[in-house]
Amino acid sequence: MAHSKQARKRIRQSEHRSEANKNTASSMRTYCKKVMAAVAEGDKSAAEAMLPVAMKRIDKAAKQSVIHANAANRKKRQVMKAVHAM
Repeated sequence: MAHSKQARKRIRQSEHRSEANKNTASSMRTYCKKVMAAVAEGDKSAAEAMLPVAMKRIDKAAKQSVIHANAANRKKRQVMKAVHAM
């Protein structure tokens, strides 16, 4: 248990940031899965429509340091490769 006022504030900040990071990562994963599901179904128009949104979510997660920049590039490459291979 935190005893000082500063320590209590740091705990509050940490919880708030953890929640925000969780939401960002979850959103990124959701849109990547939606694109990959559209690819698996063979729905090229839907996959291409969701691709920019997925890219934006991945870039945002990397910018906010939720994921590493190299991990973001790897995810973007996997998603783009799947869509362009259709």
